[in-house]
Amino acid sequence: MKVGIQGIGLLAAGLEGWRAGRAVLAGTGPFAPVAVPDPEAALLPPNERRRSSDCVRWALHVAQEAIAQSGLDPREVPTVFASSGGEMGVIDAVCRTLATPDRVISPTLFHQSVHNTAAGYWSIATTCQQSSTALSCYDDSFAAGLLEAITFVCVEQRPVLLVAYDLAVAAPLNEARPITIGFAVALVLAPPSGASFVSMHLRLEEAHQDEASRLQDPALEQVRQDNPAARSLPLLRAIATGGSQRIILSLLDSQQLVLDLDPCRN
Repeated sequence: MKVGIQGIGLLAAGLEGWRAGRAVLAGTGPFAPVAVPDPEAALLPPNERRRSSDCVRWALHVAQEAIAQSGLDPREVPTVFASSGGEMGVIDAVCRTLATPDRVISPTLFHQSVHNTAAGYWSIATTCQQSSTALSCYDDSFAAGLLEAITFVCVEQRPVLLVAYDLAVAAPLNEARPITIGFAVALVLAPPSGASFVSMHLRLEEAHQDEASRLQDPALEQVRQDNPAARSLPLLRAIATGGSQRIILSLLDSQQLVLDLDPCRN
């Protein structure tokens, strides 16, 4: 299966936006992680923006960056949202409330607790009525989302927006799911064309001796290991450095995605 990449959005400490992140990943800029300002989610109407969760704002931030870079109308682009845990901050708040004597959950908190909250807010923000998929595959959520998105492009022959995100998990839930940093990435994938700056051929194979691609920089490799959405970093680094490259992403214990990248334009 072959697709083109037309837009990228990125948000993490030290990787704030694709322009800055590209320089870091290409080795032409320093990796200096600092606290990430809370994204504004400016696309959302004021009422929804006030009610939105941290996960929603991170996901919409990178989605907006990728769509803007592609030049496509967000109302016309189907979406795939991939997250290992989804609204873990909301789940933490719900669990804490249920542990109190009153156990009264606000309607806003309740409706934000579902896994596809970010997808719903994106459709509100953009008035998009195209198909949307929200999925989770533990540490391999990005790979599962990428496979879903590329399959959609190849079958439907139209662009799709992939958004992968996970935020740090608070105590005590972090004892079961130790995600220590936030990371969000978005890719606009489409049939290869002159609008693509990278083409990518995907093969799904049984896992064998070839390990998943890693990063040579120890600090960036730690980011990759700490957040399921950051499993995208080897792919992003390959795009940033340019040239023809092969990337391997783990998918479950028995499979892997093999990605062959070729540049199309600067």
